[in-house]
Order: sequence, then C-alpha cells, then structure tokens
Amino acid sequence: MQQSRIRVDSTRYFALAARQLLSMIFIIASAGHFTPGTIALAAQHGVPIPGLLVPASGLIALAGGLSILFGYRAKFGAGLLVLFLVPVTLTMHNFWAMSDPIAFQIQLTLFMRNVLLLCGALLVAHFGAGPLSLDAFLAEPVVELDVVSVTS
Repeated sequence: MQQSRIRVDSTRYFALAARQLLSMIFIIASAGHFTPGTIALAAQHGVPIPGLLVPASGLIALAGGLSILFGYRAKFGAGLLVLFLVPVTLTMHNFWAMSDPIAFQIQLTLFMRNVLLLCGALLVAHFGAGPLSLDAFLAEPVVELDVVSVTS
C-alpha cells in the first residue's frame, strides 16, 4: 500500500513570518522617537539637532518597517532600515564608552540586537520580500488573451 504525501512549500510562509517579525520592532519602536525623553537621551549621547534627527529617524524606521511588513518595495524599505540602524547603533549603543559594568552590558546587548536587526534588513535588501508580498503580487504578469480575428 502506497502512502500519498502532500508537499507544501513552507519556505514562502517562513519568509512571510520572518518579514513580519522583523518589521514589528521598527514599527513599535518608531513611536518612541517622538517623545521628549528619547530626544533628551539622544542629546545626552551627543546626537546633533536631536529635536529634528530623532523624529526623522522615527519616520525612517516606520516607513522601512511598514514597507517590509507589507512587502511593498521591500528592498527600498530594507535600505531605509539600514540607513536607520547604522548611525543609531553606533551613536546610541556605544558600549565601548561605558565605564559602569551594568551600563556596558546593557549597551552591548542593545548593540548586538541592532547588529542582528541589521542582518535581517540586509537579507531583505538582497533577496526581497519573497513570494507572499505586494512586490510579488504586483510583479505577476497580466494574463494576455489571444484574440483570433474571424474574417468572412
């Protein structure tokens, strides 16, 4: 007796789930970039014109996160996240400048988290959003019908 097997290509679902999970941290965290506390913290870290740059970075993170969430122009959205992550990671999570061991460990952990997020963004920037995305849906060719002319 032969057993039938149904093969499901789960890779596309993994790509969708990974994209959604990656995007959520940026979407959720972007709201904090508009608070006075975050702007003051950035000023303490030496960010120039934090009243402008911190909210701008929040908009960049939100736009990149939404782009990846929906898979619409995901490579561009991932580029926005790279643009966001590199300066934020180096400026705000400079663990090497911490003299307090607890602050050192916290900033090292946050730095490494951002490095992992950067890896995810770079993967999306290279491979795109995957088959379950608006990018894939919009790239599908429109079905063309052959019109046969009937002559009498």
